[in-house]
Amino acid sequence: MRVLIIGASGLVGRALTNALIDTPKLQGESIEQLLLLDQAVTSYPNLDWVKAYTGDVSDTALLRRILADGIDVVFHLASVPGGLAEQDYDLGYRVNLQGTLELLNQLQQQVHCPTLIYTSSIAVYGVDLPQSMDEDYLPHPQLSYGAHKLMVETLIRDLSRRGDINGQALRLPGIVARPSQASGLKSAFMSDLMHALAEGHSYECPVSADATAWWMSVKCCVDNLLHATELNPQTQHSIWQLPILHLSIRQVISALCHVYDQDPALVSFNPDTNLEALFGQYPPIMTSRAEQAGFMHDVDAITLVTRALQPI
Repeated sequence: MRVLIIGASGLVGRALTNALIDTPKLQGESIEQLLLLDQAVTSYPNLDWVKAYTGDVSDTALLRRILADGIDVVFHLASVPGGLAEQDYDLGYRVNLQGTLELLNQLQQQVHCPTLIYTSSIAVYGVDLPQSMDEDYLPHPQLSYGAHKLMVETLIRDLSRRGDINGQALRLPGIVARPSQASGLKSAFMSDLMHALAEGHSYECPVSADATAWWMSVKCCVDNLLHATELNPQTQHSIWQLPILHLSIRQVISALCHVYDQDPALVSFNPDTNLEALFGQYPPIMTSRAEQAGFMHDVDAITLVTRALQPI
């Protein structure tokens, strides 16, 4: 089996790479080749069955070279994040939409039907959400990032219907905890808050204590990505809203202080109205269909923060 991870150097990509190296098997078959693609692939084991490629999904010739010998499973994790994609529309369009459409085109031409696991986003829902939601809520993206994710979801569903690919699109919430560095993610405060409290540093939070968000640890995310490879879009849905934890900032702070024995007074608040409208007003969401299919969340806030800050 040949497996490709696009976006292998990101937070989720590195965790997924490590998981597949530790247990090199998918869909009941051994992984013979693990291919890693990113703009820079570093810190991966020097194994003869692991090969790294430098570039991105918008490089048509590079994709063709990587897929020339066939492919069985593709994890497409790479994207220009929402904040950066909004500032640089051309970059977001080229990578998030055009590059992904070309990937789908090349996968469609494979001799054997490949499995594609695509990381979509809760950004497809937009803002002004109802007081409660379920998996059938109609998307209304308010950012180009979300609009492009929704377009790709639609094509994945169609190609899966046709039997050209086995495609699964997973709508991810805020994945924590990302490194404390500029990332272009508007939701970066979710991870920054965790790092600050875990290390005993003061932190000025850009949303209020009562702001609510959807949370998932990187470990839980990887478990869900791996589980998605076992699903069949011919008999099941191909677009999934993953189960998530619906938590307020206050609840996350409480869990962090409990786990790391810190003082909640380390956190002060200076809410950004626009940011909170985008990332601090998420309602509870029912995901019974995804849960019945075997997807999972992090159980509770204590488990979330414990998993989130473990080394990858």
